[in-house]
Amino acid sequence: MKFCSQCGSSLSVRVPEGDNMPRHVCDACHTIHYLNPKIVAGCILEWGQRVLLCRRAIEPRYGLWTLPAGFMENGESAVAAAAREALEEADAVGESLTLYGLYSLTHVSQVYLMFRGQLKDGHTRPGAESLEVRLYAEEEIPWDEIAFKVVHETLRQYFAERRTGHFQVHVGDIIREADNQYRIHRYY
Repeated sequence: MKFCSQCGSSLSVRVPEGDNMPRHVCDACHTIHYLNPKIVAGCILEWGQRVLLCRRAIEPRYGLWTLPAGFMENGESAVAAAAREALEEADAVGESLTLYGLYSLTHVSQVYLMFRGQLKDGHTRPGAESLEVRLYAEEEIPWDEIAFKVVHETLRQYFAERRTGHFQVHVGDIIREADNQYRIHRYY
């Protein structure tokens, strides 16, 4: 950021009085501009023994598979964001969405809220951000073509729990290591 969205003056990066983090602060009106993590909401939609995946028609990770997910909008709840993303990406209506996982990705300043629910009527078709959509059984998942580590881990956990019939909420961090490998730290 270079200019204040309140008055248009230049910004400096400094620790404001009473704070402990460097922030963008307006040199003229002293407005503090906070840069906070983005929240991504997504969902696992179940239809029988299959789950909905979308093949990305946008970057990053064009052409790879993911769960329907995307950035929350202002004024939107997390559940509404997950449902909207499923509708936008796959023309899919999700029902009975419940929180399944909360994952922090500090290396990209994102927090993922993943929900689990049912696909209404089994109806899907690609939206503007999807090349194709498909319902996959566990043994059909294209594991080497999953776009994001958080989606890969969410699906692995989901299928392991589905075999036991016991689902719980998961909290963890997806940590990028120096060699561009990822490590998962699970809190529970």
